[in-house]
Amino acid sequence: MLSPGPATKIYLAAGVTDMRKSFNGLYALVAATLESDPLSGHLFVFCNRRRDRIKILCFDGSGLWVCAKRLEQGTFAWPQAGEGAVELTQAELNLLLGGLDLSRTRKRRWIR
Repeated sequence: MLSPGPATKIYLAAGVTDMRKSFNGLYALVAATLESDPLSGHLFVFCNRRRDRIKILCFDGSGLWVCAKRLEQGTFAWPQAGEGAVELTQAELNLLLGGLDLSRTRKRRWIR
């Protein structure tokens, strides 16, 4: 499981992404479509059309990482195209990767 620091933002690219893309292709998507800096150290999450594969692009200071996950059964709950980038928390990313539908969950108010 990924454990980014508290200052690291997580951006989910709504819609579908061609999973044949690797470092350069995902880098270009982040720069052009999400209008973010791929070298910022934030995580950028992409999903395919069937919603059974996810790729995460991140920069660790010395190079780019591409992490991938493929489901053997089922699909990820993913926002439709047109919503652009959706910012997630670390907890929401863990729920998404764990198979929960974020649109059907609600965040409760509580004091930290």
